[in-house]
This record gives sequence, C-alpha cells and structure tokens, in this order.
Amino acid sequence: MIRRKRLTVLVLSFFALSILVFSPNEAGAREKERVAYVDVIAATLWTKPDLLRELDAPSASNPVDLNAWIRSMNYEDKLWLVGNLETQALYGSKVTILEERGEWVKVAVANQLTPRNDAGYPGWMPKGQLKSGKSFEKNFNRGFALVTAPKTWLYSDSKHRSKFMEVSFDTRLPLLQVKKDKVKVMTPSNGAKWIETNDVSVYLDESQIPVPTGKDIVESGKDFLGLPYLWAGMSGFGFDCSGFTYTMYHANGITIPRDSSIQALHGKKVEQENLQQGDLLFFAYDKGKGKVHHVGMYIGDGKMIHSPNSSTHVRIDEIKTSGYGEEYAGARRYID
Repeated sequence: MIRRKRLTVLVLSFFALSILVFSPNEAGAREKERVAYVDVIAATLWTKPDLLRELDAPSASNPVDLNAWIRSMNYEDKLWLVGNLETQALYGSKVTILEERGEWVKVAVANQLTPRNDAGYPGWMPKGQLKSGKSFEKNFNRGFALVTAPKTWLYSDSKHRSKFMEVSFDTRLPLLQVKKDKVKVMTPSNGAKWIETNDVSVYLDESQIPVPTGKDIVESGKDFLGLPYLWAGMSGFGFDCSGFTYTMYHANGITIPRDSSIQALHGKKVEQENLQQGDLLFFAYDKGKGKVHHVGMYIGDGKMIHSPNSSTHVRIDEIKTSGYGEEYAGARRYID
C-alpha cells in the first residue's frame, strides 16, 4: 500500500565517524568551492570510472532510465554489480567533488555517513549527472518537499499534463509554493516543477519535523514489498540491504550510517527478547561472530522486513529462517 500521509521525521544528532584534518573555516571554504547537486533520478556511484558494461548505459546518462536498466539485467548481470558499485545518490542530493578524471568525477554523498570520508559516501559517477546548483541550494531556505510515495512524477505544468521526471521516495527538493492539491518545487537545472501534494510532506525547516516511532519506519518499509534487490540501491527503483534500512530511516528524518557493518556499531544495543518495531537486526559470517554482511528491520512477531540479495526482492521473513537465524549477530535501536 502506497503511503500517502505524513511521514514523521527526526533529525538525529550523530557523532563524527572520523576526525577532520582541517579547520572548520577551511572545511567550509573547501566544500563551497567543490559542492554540486545530483541532476538525475538517482546517480549510481562506481568503485572506478571504467567499469561500465554496455547494458549499464541507461544508468550513466542524463536523464537516466533506471527502470530499463534494472529490467535488462538477469541474475548474473545483477550479481556482477556486487563489489563494483558503491551507492546511489538521489535527485537533488548534495555531493562534494573529490577528484576529476575526464568525464567522470569522484564524489562524496552528503548525509550518507561512513568512516571512509568525512564529506560522505565516496564513489565515481559521470560528470554530466551533476549541476553546480548555487541558486538551487539557496531555495532550500524556503523549506523543502520530501517525497513520501515509493515513486511519483514531477510535472512541468500546474495542471499535471506534462510529465517531466519520475522521482523516488526520500527525494528532497526546495519548496517554492504549496496549493491544495499540488506543490511547486525547484529542480537543480530545469527550473520549477509541480508534484502532487499527497505524495510529499512539506517542511519549512528541520525543527518542524516530528519524531517517528518504530512503527512509522516499518510502515515505510512495507510500501516496498516485492521491489527487486539492487546492489548499492538507494531508491524506490531498487535497494540493497543497508540501502533499504538507511533510506527508511532517512526518509523519517534519522540519519544512520550507510553500510550494515557500520550501522551495527552505532545506536543502542538491544537484546533479542526486547526487540521493538524498527530495530535493526544484523547477521554475520562464522555463525554470527564474524563480519556483519546483512541487515534487516524488525516488524514484530519474530519477523523482519529486508532486501536480501540479487536473486530476490524486499520481503518479510522469520528472523530464524534458514541462512539468517544461525548468523544472527545482534540488534541496534536508533529511536529513543
């Protein structure tokens, strides 16, 4: 069931994952000079710029066609992505440019917390999928619209006759105007667009956003049951396991680390007998004693919702199901 109503949101204070090696003033100047914004539905970040196969072209263009890209891949094609992709960054997301190489740039995605880089999660993407966005950034001062539907359309006209771009759950765009059945937002490079009011939550600033419950986050996740798994996926077009848990929390205003192995180190430790809805469940090699390789979200009654692997989709399973139960490695709570 598509969730049409308000998603509750909290801005969680998160301690630093690594130490800055330059002063705050230097950091601000450096970021201002090298900041850009994602100009496609979701930019796919690679470990290196020369890895694309011919079938990956729809993911590296501007505009992208994520539906065509994902549909074109069989199981082996999807499995090849494991270890070659880093993450994705949604339309309008802020990135810091770290390095340039021809038509490619290495960026760090803001708010995707990782010990690998202070500025955000790093990876390579086509330069043509970015815009400098100085005026775009200023428009956030008016507030923002947060997409709460799994996917929805931006329209070029207020009558919603001309579709511009389909955007994903958790996309945030600067707010320009609110009407009864439509909201006007700004895009990074194509001016103002319109979106249906029922598909977004509107906030003037972060302080107005209410605190979520675990049930809120679980209900967000249930909207994606049946969605195919995509390694590095961070959108309503496909998720990997930690991309799924990260995005459900982030859309509800809580920023947690991007990767499951780091998610497992933060939050509050919870014993299995005390699990509550929304708690994150971790699974590790060597019967739960080795490296964490998977994360799911507890929904109650001994069950979890998760995006397991390249052969399947977002689904609900028993925690003790074969392949997971024997690798259970603990749980963490990110909601007070």
